Amino acid sequence: MLDSLQAQLEALYGIRCEVRAKDFLVDAETARALGGTGRSREELLVAEDGECLDLALYLEPALLDRVSRLEADADALLDDELPGFCEIAEGVSHFVYVAQTAGLSRRVSMLELEAQAEVDKFALCTLLRWGTHAAAWAQGLMGTLFERVRYHDSLSREERWRYGEANRLAKRYCARLLPAIRARRLEALLAELRHAYRLGAEAKLAYFAR
Repeated sequence: MLDSLQAQLEALYGIRCEVRAKDFLVDAETARALGGTGRSREELLVAEDGECLDLALYLEPALLDRVSRLEADADALLDDELPGFCEIAEGVSHFVYVAQTAGLSRRVSMLELEAQAEVDKFALCTLLRWGTHAAAWAQGLMGTLFERVRYHDSLSREERWRYGEANRLAKRYCARLLPAIRARRLEALLAELRHAYRLGAEAKLAYFAR
């Protein structure tokens, strides 16, 4: 499933990531040893040593197994396992984005990373349901992803602010995508998503906030 999700992100944004998320999966014990918090069923671990960047991706095995069983049935996946699918998609999104920015020798902020992941989840889910009813689905998805949200009780004040701000920025940006979705203008939607994806750092956050 991770290969499929990564391929979808690469096709969505017209990019190619030479490293594969599935090859960087670690178990819970290794994730803790690498500094994982253990609070989430999904966590990207990043360590930097000079010019070397080390990545590891933790996804709860039960979550990955359960969601992967529905991979071939998009309707069942989105109807029955939307939260789980979004968690896995977020992990792959984080991995690909960090790998891409590292390849460009560009630093990425945690806020930028989280905001892009929120947009990625919205775009992936919308495109999986592309068709006659895509607009209604996307409108409902806005509520699910950006309004009916809860944050882990153990988050620090800084973390809670970052997740809330990423949610706010992504919601504003994704709302601007709805006209293209309603008009079923797939090429225009992809062009817009690819433009925003290539913006970096403060430029991206300012663009999302417009």
